[in-house]
Amino acid sequence: MTTNAQEAFTRIVLTLPPVERLRLAALILDDLTRSDPPVVTQDNTWSEQDRHDITAFSLQYAAMLYPEDQELV
Repeated sequence: MTTNAQEAFTRIVLTLPPVERLRLAALILDDLTRSDPPVVTQDNTWSEQDRHDITAFSLQYAAMLYPEDQELV
């Protein structure tokens, strides 16, 4: 039986108390930083996708903070 991330999260992670969920998150992040090849790179450059993602997130966040300004756009 194959389990994807969403199924594991729903069936297992959500049943854990918050402290154990934080511990699990730390274990996952620690594992990712030690993987070979590295999943997390140490370079200081942003790809076009990185710039697109941060722009989209910033606009969504601004729209959430200032919903009344949506009429102006």
